[in-house]
Amino acid sequence: MSEREALSRVRARIDAIDSEILRLISDRARCAIEVGEIKRAAGDAGSFYRPEREAQVLTRVREQNPGPLSGESVAWLFRELMSACLALEQPLSIAFLGPEGSFTHMAVTRAFGHAARGLPAVDMAGVLREVEAGNADFGVLPIENSTEGSVGQTLDALVDSDLTLCGEVELRVHQQLMSHAGGLSAVRKVLSHAQSLAQCRHWLDRHLPGVERLAVSSNSEAARLVAEDATLAAIGPALAAQRYGLPILVPNIEDSPHNATRFVVVGREAVAPSGEDKTSLVLSTHNLPGALYALLQPLAERGIGMTRIESRPARARAWEYLFFVDLEGHRDDPALAEALSVMSARASMLRVLGSYPRARL
Repeated sequence: MSEREALSRVRARIDAIDSEILRLISDRARCAIEVGEIKRAAGDAGSFYRPEREAQVLTRVREQNPGPLSGESVAWLFRELMSACLALEQPLSIAFLGPEGSFTHMAVTRAFGHAARGLPAVDMAGVLREVEAGNADFGVLPIENSTEGSVGQTLDALVDSDLTLCGEVELRVHQQLMSHAGGLSAVRKVLSHAQSLAQCRHWLDRHLPGVERLAVSSNSEAARLVAEDATLAAIGPALAAQRYGLPILVPNIEDSPHNATRFVVVGREAVAPSGEDKTSLVLSTHNLPGALYALLQPLAERGIGMTRIESRPARARAWEYLFFVDLEGHRDDPALAEALSVMSARASMLRVLGSYPRARL
């Protein structure tokens, strides 16, 4: 058999497979429409998006994936498929820290797919306001970076909000230096979000010593401003460079090769257990010896893992602190529910920020 004949045979198989894939995708889309009709007939006016259901689907396809595509590639394909099908039922509106092109914008796409409609907000509190007012179905906020720690503005905003955490996203972060300047020597000022400036501190010290650094509201806002002045440079994602037509002077300038950011999804409704969940709390304790130990003891007694704890000043009073805690499991799990009941009785304040499916990077 000649090369041409062999290729022709394989391509014919590919065409037949593509036709079958298209037929099955269409069947799935019709099922999605039917789900929407059933919910509307039952008077369910809430969001058709269920984070726990999506997490279960993505976990299943990863586990059943026979290769040769990676589990992450297969999960991406199914996430986009679910996003497009969901848009047939009810398109989602997602608030995020804007303008478009930020890392948070990328996290929105990773969590909800390209069919979701992004709604940029000017700050963290603005994201929450859009969801609280019903202008957005969900919001996405950066909460923690692997090298620079927590995002204080997000923690403060969550304390003041009645919304619930209903998902998380982990995103590898690669910082690009972008500018219309002809080279590093022409850069007079570097703009970015404070977190991104901090993540590139050592690189900037080595390569742009003495150049002023200006923190702005977001990476994409920095790119927008820099696009208007060739003496400025911005730090941010390649998406921002593409969106604002900025050449990348130097790629991947983050100090840590393992740089990643964790984002949380906020919504108005609690999320049911997915089978692989986390629960986030904010709490405070009485100023007594051993008070924090006693408050956390119920977790250890029941074998519940704590993946994160940190303190942050309580803004209501000087020298008082709030503790933000992430736990393994869902608040409805019997052991965790029991532990939370005991902890609540011992704490001066305890609020469950939400239980939600764990992210996979």
